[in-house]
Amino acid sequence: MQPQSLVEYGPRRVIVTITAVFCALLEIIDTTIVNVALNDMRGNLGATLNEISWVITAYSLANVIIVPMTSWLSQQFGRRNYFAASVIIFTVCSFLCGNAHNIWELVVFRFIQGMGGGALLVTSQTIITESWPAEKRAMAQAIYTLGVIVGPTLGPPLGGYIVDNYAWPYIFYINIPVGIIATLLTLQYVRSPKYEAKRPISQVDWWGIALLTIGISSLQYVLEKGQEEDWYSSKLITVLTITAVLGIFSFIWRELKYAYPIVNLRVLKNGNLRIGVLLSFIMGFGLFGSTFVIPLYTQSLLGWTAQQSGMLQLPSTLFVAVMMPVVAQLIQRGVPQKYLIAIGMTVFFFYSYWSYTIITPDTSSSNFFWPLIVRGFGLGLLSVPVSTMSLSTLKGQEIGQGAAFSGMMRQLGGSFGVAIISTFVSRQTQVHRSNLALHLDYNSLNVQQRVAQMAASIQARGADMNRARQTAYAMLDGALTKQATLLSYMDVFLWVGVMFLLCVPVVLLFIKTSKAKVNMADAAH
Repeated sequence: MQPQSLVEYGPRRVIVTITAVFCALLEIIDTTIVNVALNDMRGNLGATLNEISWVITAYSLANVIIVPMTSWLSQQFGRRNYFAASVIIFTVCSFLCGNAHNIWELVVFRFIQGMGGGALLVTSQTIITESWPAEKRAMAQAIYTLGVIVGPTLGPPLGGYIVDNYAWPYIFYINIPVGIIATLLTLQYVRSPKYEAKRPISQVDWWGIALLTIGISSLQYVLEKGQEEDWYSSKLITVLTITAVLGIFSFIWRELKYAYPIVNLRVLKNGNLRIGVLLSFIMGFGLFGSTFVIPLYTQSLLGWTAQQSGMLQLPSTLFVAVMMPVVAQLIQRGVPQKYLIAIGMTVFFFYSYWSYTIITPDTSSSNFFWPLIVRGFGLGLLSVPVSTMSLSTLKGQEIGQGAAFSGMMRQLGGSFGVAIISTFVSRQTQVHRSNLALHLDYNSLNVQQRVAQMAASIQARGADMNRARQTAYAMLDGALTKQATLLSYMDVFLWVGVMFLLCVPVVLLFIKTSKAKVNMADAAH
């Protein structure tokens, strides 16, 4: 029996694709848009810094729990129904988040919103992939990947504009009209495949659900809160790390043994998917890591606003948008994907090294323009080939399962990237500060003259001599910390670039050379 074709043509394909892309874009934007509103939320809701950070953590936890289960949930409820329900949950919770009266209401609604949002990301990719014919799937993945790349960059400037000109609840309210339209279009145009048969309640993998939830949520908490709680000096982080390892190991064992697993790990036997999942993790590390470190550097050292930091990356994002259809055409014309990926990783290394050489305490936005354009070029060469290769040889419900794995690993790669980079910056700053302090002799003539000049300037503004000298020494100490922090950011750019460069020979050696150009006769079968 031939599987049901879900390929759409004409206006139906356009509508289905736009609906899916906008839903994925909403989910991705919501991962970063709240970052710039945390201070306003904290003041308005009377929350502590630790409490307000749960607004981000709760959303991330919900995402990583639900993403691996999306294929199974689509099977249980029907893809159209599940997708529409996820959009409704996301939209309703956006309204509830904006109307939260205290911090814990907001955290609960953000968690539920994340449950709906995580489904949007992966199911959107599945819908787009199956709505396009096989010979045009590279273009389909280009359209989907554009949303994944653009989302993290658009979040901060959009959130900054809304907070500056309106109020923080509106960062949630803007989801509502898009969510309503997306729900109506989903119910009207999205189709459910007939191969997705519902399992009876007796066959539901409840142990698998429990172990996945425990293992992945524990891991995500460790990544989100590890640096904040000083890693393994915290008993909670230690316990949750052990729980994550045992939970994930038990989950893998359960899924390989159970006849009706909630997550079909056997799909990873597909070589393209297996390599694609690994590359998705590395890409998530680089994309979210670089998206995270640039605002951190510009805001902490250069004193930029969140909106300014977000706008800095906008030209790079627009360049990615230009690159996507070009790369898709190259793939459809038969250019081997492994060469595009290898070139993309090499270009990303050059971007990282260039950034390493230009950052100073006075770096301007114009200094970053061309390096970020280079980053956009590299991401364009990476994103579409990785996404296309991952799903290229999958069929039927395997497409949804493969998309779930790729989405989960991209999310985890981003979480690992942010956790490792934030820890590295914190620890490396201390190392650089100690090294710099060894070369700073407070009794030397040059230092004393510098302190005297600073003290005289402060004293001229009305301070007494003793206070002026104390302030001058404090300023000198602050300059030392600033220089140490700058050096740690330089190290981040360099080592992330080296990581991508080391992946190039792996890509060339282990990805089999195959042309993505699809024979039209084969595509019809």
